[in-house]
Amino acid sequence: MEAPEGDGPDGDRAAPRSPRGCPAVPAPTRLRAFLWCREFLAGAWRRLAAPEQLGIAPVSGGLSNLLYKCSLPDHIPSVQEEPRQVLLRVYGVILQGVDSLVLESVMFAILAERALGPRLYGIFPQGRLEEYIPSRRLVTEDLPEPSISGEIAVKMARFHGMVMPFNKEPKWMFGTMERYLKQISELTFPQEAQRHKLNRLKAYDLEAEMQSLRTLLEATPSPVVFCHNDVQEGNILLLAGRQASSTDRLMLIDFEYSSYNYRGFDIANHFCEWVYSYAHDEWPFYKASPENYPSREQQVMALGPWGRGGAEPLPQESWELKSTAARPWPGGVLHFPPTLGGPALQAAAMTLEGGTELLSGEPVEME
Repeated sequence: MEAPEGDGPDGDRAAPRSPRGCPAVPAPTRLRAFLWCREFLAGAWRRLAAPEQLGIAPVSGGLSNLLYKCSLPDHIPSVQEEPRQVLLRVYGVILQGVDSLVLESVMFAILAERALGPRLYGIFPQGRLEEYIPSRRLVTEDLPEPSISGEIAVKMARFHGMVMPFNKEPKWMFGTMERYLKQISELTFPQEAQRHKLNRLKAYDLEAEMQSLRTLLEATPSPVVFCHNDVQEGNILLLAGRQASSTDRLMLIDFEYSSYNYRGFDIANHFCEWVYSYAHDEWPFYKASPENYPSREQQVMALGPWGRGGAEPLPQESWELKSTAARPWPGGVLHFPPTLGGPALQAAAMTLEGGTELLSGEPVEME
């Protein structure tokens, strides 16, 4: 999939390094990669006589996946059209569930066949072999650039226009939130200071807020479409060798959270990502800049190409605030500052027919 350029902050800095300067790969990992490449790629890869001949280097690491670039040595010629380098993805702890692995694998294969993602070369219980694409991941500062923002909208619209063989009910968002709430309810801390912070969090009555959000969304005519659910800069590749004027220089990657969901969630969650930079070296390892949240003008500009992307267009009238009498909300006033409430609350704002006022973080009176 992605090239290692720009992936330094992803967890490799503390890894031991080989004499050539690349992070050392444990011998068991090298052996498994050697066997997978020989068995699934065939051709010239079958000519590898020992694991030591395999070129392998970490690309990044984390809870979701461990990524390695695997390559043939120069002295072994190609046999047919087999790739000379591939990306090995080894599943991490988050995806170690049979249902998740099956769904994610089927999804990746379909997207690869439709040229919406990297090619798939091999799949096995522990991971898969993917196309290695020279590229770099976007950074937060790239997102407001008009040509970048416009192409992201087109790519998302094409994604939303797909019909996939998965459950069509929008269960993912609230299922995820309910799981997080359950984890919070079971948290315990020995330190008094930590318990104090946890109690402050619980004082917000998150269960009631989530129920109000569910009521709001269920009363909103937001289309349920196939969503990526994690369109942040790190999951968007800027392909190498493409002209700056090209309208096809981006690729969405990392589909493990994709599912049928409210279209507004995908859009609003992406807008939230304009605020957050994850390339921050100090705790909590991200930085929020609320002033970077897209203005109304930027939101409208970003959503302009939607109708050309293959999904249901966003009608102009959807940006006008209409009567909300049928959408009760306890407390009477909604206020969505970009740094509070998280992507789900921003998504609730986006799926309202009066989306822009709410997305701007302005208070809106609710009848």
